[in-house]
Amino acid sequence: MQNLFPNKVPIYVYLFLIAIALACVSCSKDDGAVMDNGGTDNPDTEGVDFEENFVLEKDNKLINFVLPTTDYDKFLQGEGDFAMVSNKVYEYFNDDFDFIFILSNEEEKPADLYFGVTRTTKNDVEGIGSSLFDNTANYGSQGSLKSIIYMPEAGFVRNGPFLHEIVHYWGNKNFIPTTVNGHWGFSSVGGQLGGFKELTDLGSNTYRGGFDGTAGFGTFANGGNSLPYGNLELYIMGLIGADELDPVQVAENPEFTSERGVFTADNITTFTATDLIAQHGERIPSAQNAQKDFKGITVVISRSKLSEAEITEINSNLDNFSRNAPPDGSWRSLQNFWLATGGRATLDITVSQDNIK
Repeated sequence: MQNLFPNKVPIYVYLFLIAIALACVSCSKDDGAVMDNGGTDNPDTEGVDFEENFVLEKDNKLINFVLPTTDYDKFLQGEGDFAMVSNKVYEYFNDDFDFIFILSNEEEKPADLYFGVTRTTKNDVEGIGSSLFDNTANYGSQGSLKSIIYMPEAGFVRNGPFLHEIVHYWGNKNFIPTTVNGHWGFSSVGGQLGGFKELTDLGSNTYRGGFDGTAGFGTFANGGNSLPYGNLELYIMGLIGADELDPVQVAENPEFTSERGVFTADNITTFTATDLIAQHGERIPSAQNAQKDFKGITVVISRSKLSEAEITEINSNLDNFSRNAPPDGSWRSLQNFWLATGGRATLDITVSQDNIK
């Protein structure tokens, strides 16, 4: 028989070369999502192509989900399919998120469309005026998802109503009386969901509400991301205790006059912390035990793939909004989540390898 391994080369050399070749073949097997990150196993900078039209972009702060025009346009008509987006998220990600943020990157929202909307998927907090419920399964979550937020302009991350929509998870769920459903209305909450900070009695059942000596306030919102969360908002979020909850003034049967910030009302009723807890019960979990660190995932929907410039701009705003420090100088006096909570809470929106299935 012919000698397949000539005496010039020891047989163990051939066996070693064969083993190396087999190892290279084994390593080429596709074990799941391919990291588009320059050949490393660290996804922290370059993102992941899950599908052609579902891509975790650079910096891992946003997913670009390219939709058929018909599906995309429904969001701009106020009829977007939130469950379709959330279920797509859970195809590739673990149930790690408190919030799913859906953004369109429109230059200007349609005139008849809201600035933002929140779809609450569960409530597991007692003592804030809402009953307990869990509809997370309808959106592909196994129980972690608190709400889905949609805003038609990605720029609203910077200017608002991003802070406003987030606090909608906790309020106003009939915690105080209001004539503006879901908001603070004519009250002294003076926060993201409306209300004044200061009230002046002008006599004859007429009052002026305002901020820092300036007349005027919103009954459902106040200046986008320009102001922090109000005292009562911090309480229902679980960031301060009942001992820090200020009394709240609420107008009965209020109506605006033609003068800025001036309204009429039958009476002004004051609710103390004791009154509110007697009505709704203590907040459970208490501020001592309440969640302080939140996790969100951002999906930017579009008709075609986002440009590099668009991705860079949105990433910058998401980074500023979610940093555990004041935003950079480009935001001027605008608030991010950490700042709006007085440094009491954080919001992480960066996707890590651990979040990916």
